[in-house]
Amino acid sequence: MAVPPLEPAQPSQPERLLIFVVEDDADIARLICFHLGAAGYATRWFPSSWNVVEFALKEHPALFLLDIMIPGSDGLELCRHIRRESALLTSHIIFLTAKAGEVDRIRGLDIGGDDYIVKPFSPRELIARVRAVLRSLVPPSEPETLRIGTIEIDGAAMIVRANGKVVTTTTREFRLLQYLARHSSRVFSRDQLLDAVWTEGSFVTPRSVDVYVRRLREKIEPDPDNPVYLKTIRGIGYRFDEPK
Repeated sequence: MAVPPLEPAQPSQPERLLIFVVEDDADIARLICFHLGAAGYATRWFPSSWNVVEFALKEHPALFLLDIMIPGSDGLELCRHIRRESALLTSHIIFLTAKAGEVDRIRGLDIGGDDYIVKPFSPRELIARVRAVLRSLVPPSEPETLRIGTIEIDGAAMIVRANGKVVTTTTREFRLLQYLARHSSRVFSRDQLLDAVWTEGSFVTPRSVDVYVRRLREKIEPDPDNPVYLKTIRGIGYRFDEPK
């Protein structure tokens, strides 16, 4: 089947979830956009990091697919820029790159990526990973507001407040914090948290949970090195505590 030609920053179809594809190789970008389109997604292609955030703030894509080695600032720096924009915190990020080392994967997750796919990739795997990540856009079935100590977790609005101030979190960070707080005083292993919070098909390891807990501590704890809420239970996992 012939793949149609591709032009940068094509107009999207608003009735479908929009995915920004940031990839400097036009052939790979064409393949990605073709399969995403066939799976029912709208796409915009960017051959560099230039103007990606500017367009994103206008169109609010559901997902960014980021290559790391791209013209302009690299994909990691672009990820950091996206995560600094409060209007884009609900957008997901998947790295799609030839950098296959574990250190590269963990680094990508550490700065805010939701998944990490290594080239060469199977189009079927790509679509499965995209669908898995986007499933977490579905609102939780229990949108209650939890108040524990100085922490407030508003499930309906997906807002976290610490000491009365709004704390910006990614969707995955919010889900993890909400799950632990909803089951406060219960100890969960890393594998249990992966099963409860992450979606099937995502590239995650027990170490990924550590990355997200560390990021949450930096956002909600008065002293992240001596946490009051997110406690490590050595040799087992994590527990959300109500302060004494």
